[in-house]
Amino acid sequence: MGKMMGAKIEGPLLESMLELAREGHPREVFLLLRGRVRGGCVELEDFLIPPLAVSGRGFAEFPIHLLPIDFSIIGTAHSHPSGSPTPSPDDLNNFYGLVMMILAYPYSSSNSAVYNRRGERIPLRIIEGEKQTRGRNSGFRGL
Repeated sequence: MGKMMGAKIEGPLLESMLELAREGHPREVFLLLRGRVRGGCVELEDFLIPPLAVSGRGFAEFPIHLLPIDFSIIGTAHSHPSGSPTPSPDDLNNFYGLVMMILAYPYSSSNSAVYNRRGERIPLRIIEGEKQTRGRNSGFRGL
């Protein structure tokens, strides 16, 4: 795969993710991201709560062997109650998929960031008012 030029997400989908982070505060929240890559841009389309996910103050984890075979899962998202949108060494060592999104306290779009596997921040574009992609952005789903 070539270099990722950026990521995009619809505003209502991002707001749903941020709301879960607010509700879980001060515990971390962990999500699986569904989407696709088009023309070097990651299009985030939906999210899932992984099976048997566990979170607490300063950590969030899930048993990776319980994930279904789902090739639409392209990355993860998790909250940082500390307020830092920067990935920790543990975040980078446990990277899953193509991208990692961090939702940092106080959980607003300006405190959200997307990173590639090398820990480099990639631009995030928030799309407002466009038609939902394939009807998938209706909120979250558990596995």
